Amino acid sequence: MTQPTVSSNTSNKGKKGKSLPSGLIIRTGKFVWTTMWQIMMSNLAPRSKSGEYIRPATQFHHAIGTEPGNPYPPATGRYNLYVGLGCPWAHRTLVVRSLKGLQSVISVTIVSPSSDEGIWVLNQPESGCRTIPEVYNLAQPGYQGRCTVPVLWDKQTQTIINNESAEIIVILNSQFNEFAANPSLDLYPEELKPQIDTWNDKIYHAVNNGVYRCGFAQTQSAYEQACEELFTALDEIDTNLDTNRYLCGDQLTLADVRLFTTLFRFDVVYYGLFKCNLRRIQDYKNLGAYLRDLYQIPGIADTCDLESVKRDYYGNLFPLNPGGIIPSGPDITNLWQPHQRGNNK
Repeated sequence: MTQPTVSSNTSNKGKKGKSLPSGLIIRTGKFVWTTMWQIMMSNLAPRSKSGEYIRPATQFHHAIGTEPGNPYPPATGRYNLYVGLGCPWAHRTLVVRSLKGLQSVISVTIVSPSSDEGIWVLNQPESGCRTIPEVYNLAQPGYQGRCTVPVLWDKQTQTIINNESAEIIVILNSQFNEFAANPSLDLYPEELKPQIDTWNDKIYHAVNNGVYRCGFAQTQSAYEQACEELFTALDEIDTNLDTNRYLCGDQLTLADVRLFTTLFRFDVVYYGLFKCNLRRIQDYKNLGAYLRDLYQIPGIADTCDLESVKRDYYGNLFPLNPGGIIPSGPDITNLWQPHQRGNNK
């Protein structure tokens, strides 16, 4: 058997064999990369002393409504959503907008992350703005906070109504029924609100934000805790779905919408890139079929952009994927396979 050359100390005259970098180069490289990684992660993902990712709070919490004195009444053509197609939080708003039939009522502006600038950039500039930070500063000159999506924008007053996705989808569900193509759909019915809120609280911490707590963890212990909580919650959800078609029974609710946008991205990016790799969603007894059930609801698949999801995560989260290589897969045509969720639930 021919022995491969592994060292430059070879007897071949005038030739140097190829070798791995020396120990000094490896140690130096690890030190430099780890230091740079920590600096970049501190800006990308604020952390606690234990290394756990801490998601900063949103800043704009106004509501649209008909109450006396509310400067933001329901109207058609007045409001706009700024969304990134790869962002699960923004995706929620697109799902509710589609389910309620508000496409002709509320316009949408698409933004994309810039890997060089670290900000959201409008695909087409408007109102004199090229970036989401410029939109925030147009609404509030001198604004110094985080500039996130989604943004619910008032074209008339040139200001931000709300930038909290959980609140925006409640607004979209209830405040535009007089203009909606599907006004009878109520995703947040009064009798189910306690149950919906309970699921939302659990799913937000352990799943929606839980995948980020895994991917953005900066210590092993923080990662392991987040990963355990994530899969404990997914196991509980899977068990619940054994006897319920949706989270709260036979009725689709905002709790399902909030879970769906994370599940859609799970096997595509969170499983690998965010190290959420104990199980795939499609490996679960019920969650895989539940995901297919939701995906096949008319209007939902139209809001899902797989290529944007992969590009935004793999191409722009440099600390997690320094090479920027975007994977070819996975094939998500399985989401159109029969789900059988309505048969015995």
